[in-house]
Amino acid sequence: MSSLAIVNLVLFAALLSFLYQLSRKETGLSRRVFAGLVAGTLFGFYLQFAFGFGNVVTEQTLQWTNVIANSYVNLLRMIIMPLILITMIAAVLRVEEIKALGKIGGSVVSILVVTTMVAALIGIAMALIFGLNAGDLAAGSVELARAEVLQSRQGSVAELSLAEMLVSFVPRNIFYDLTDARDTSIIAVVVFGLLFGIAALLVSEESEEHAGRIRSFVDTTQAVIMRLVKMVMSLTPYGVLALMTRVIASSDGNAIITLIGFVVASYIAIALMFLVHGLLISLLGYNLKSYFQKVWPVLTFAFTTRSSAATIPLTIRAQIEELKVQPPIANIAASFGATIGQNGCAGIYPAMLAVMVAPTMGVDIDLGFITSLVVIIAIGSFGIAGVGGGATNAALVVLPAMGFPVTVAALLISIEPLIDMARTALNVNGAITTGLITNRFLGDQVKADSAEVTSGLQES
Repeated sequence: MSSLAIVNLVLFAALLSFLYQLSRKETGLSRRVFAGLVAGTLFGFYLQFAFGFGNVVTEQTLQWTNVIANSYVNLLRMIIMPLILITMIAAVLRVEEIKALGKIGGSVVSILVVTTMVAALIGIAMALIFGLNAGDLAAGSVELARAEVLQSRQGSVAELSLAEMLVSFVPRNIFYDLTDARDTSIIAVVVFGLLFGIAALLVSEESEEHAGRIRSFVDTTQAVIMRLVKMVMSLTPYGVLALMTRVIASSDGNAIITLIGFVVASYIAIALMFLVHGLLISLLGYNLKSYFQKVWPVLTFAFTTRSSAATIPLTIRAQIEELKVQPPIANIAASFGATIGQNGCAGIYPAMLAVMVAPTMGVDIDLGFITSLVVIIAIGSFGIAGVGGGATNAALVVLPAMGFPVTVAALLISIEPLIDMARTALNVNGAITTGLITNRFLGDQVKADSAEVTSGLQES
């Protein structure tokens, strides 16, 4: 390792020490996360300007800063499946009426799909306003190589029918899905958790002796998992510092400048969809400033990791502890929001790509085209993987369904990470907004059912 890389790592260690000192002074988590974000951004720009993109010193430095970044992300991914499984089981046990679960799930899915359709319309509008055209993009060697890979992936993704997608939501081997082996593993674990919880609830109703043991085991296990989540959450400022360093230092500035029009249009579309979320939250009677202060650490983590799935533990915690959403609603909204109806990845992105490609294929962008595109996006938004690259999967579903080639997605590969950060934050905010809306209309019913169950336990 070069001496310059060692100096960089000493500087990075000093930043870690600074964040640690903030924690010892009992500075709030939101402020520490913001400090990590700013410090990581400045350190990343330092690496860019001092050594340059792709430089050996930069790569050697990132090799070691990524130890913290990747370890933190792995810790969160480690607890995703156990958290989803135990919280879904607990959610069912706390809701006496099984009908309520159906109402919660139906409400969550409906809101996610409708907001994704709105996001698609915003994406279409931005592409038209900025006059984006796929014919204006130049394909370099990297992009052409990527295009070949996407073409090979197109068949397996695009040929998946809606019926086949629904079947993939049902777990065949729960232990296989607990390893997150499939794109729909999260939903499969949710389905298993719901079924297991229903079975446990029915057994509890048949035997008071079993009821006490089941609830005691579930409550204890959930308490341990949530404590683990809090432990990992305390590491968020350090993880954000390392992740933001990687994002800034590994971005190709020249590629961003070349495709600046698409970047600007994408960020404006994302900002407009955040405003839509804000409007919905305001109509519910929530204070927007207070809301964003509470969800800031969650959105920051989603921004830096580009993973809706990895953000699930933070999303659930923020809804329950900060926004006072009922646990069953928070669990379902966070879990479904990571794989269904993602406003940024499954809504805005494929809509913009389709509008960009249409002129090159001689297709008029009229009302019929827009209607077909929005409907296809709504259907295709089911099962989009909640990890980095989910937007590409959405494009592989939507573009072939419209009769368009998928090569345009490859042409944007150089700027994909930059835009994907904001898209992921939007996805997560959409899930939280969905939880708040559902809680406003169904929260009282869920709370009453939970109180009734608790009362029954105390009497027995």
